[in-house]
Amino acid sequence: MAKELFHPLTEQIDLSAVLEALSDPTRRDVVQHLLRVGEDSCGATSAFAGMTKTNLTYHLAKLREAGITRARIDGARRMISVRYDDMQSRFPGLLPAILGNGTPET
Repeated sequence: MAKELFHPLTEQIDLSAVLEALSDPTRRDVVQHLLRVGEDSCGATSAFAGMTKTNLTYHLAKLREAGITRARIDGARRMISVRYDDMQSRFPGLLPAILGNGTPET
């Protein structure tokens, strides 16, 4: 059985951690991709970002630990999504301000 991953509660999401995580252009690209597609597996996101598995794991962990993304286990895959509603609840308008059109596709 896979180890449960840490996800901060909505009220634990820290602005400094979010800003630090989103200061990296690669992580911003990953978040924008996830906002476009809704949810994606680590493998598919890796193909999009064109990076090694180790590098992708590092960036995804930074985003998850900051509270920006959520990872759920689906069989052998980890599915990643942006915690858009949690981010809007905690810091209204922050993602759109940083990412431009940082809203999920509807």
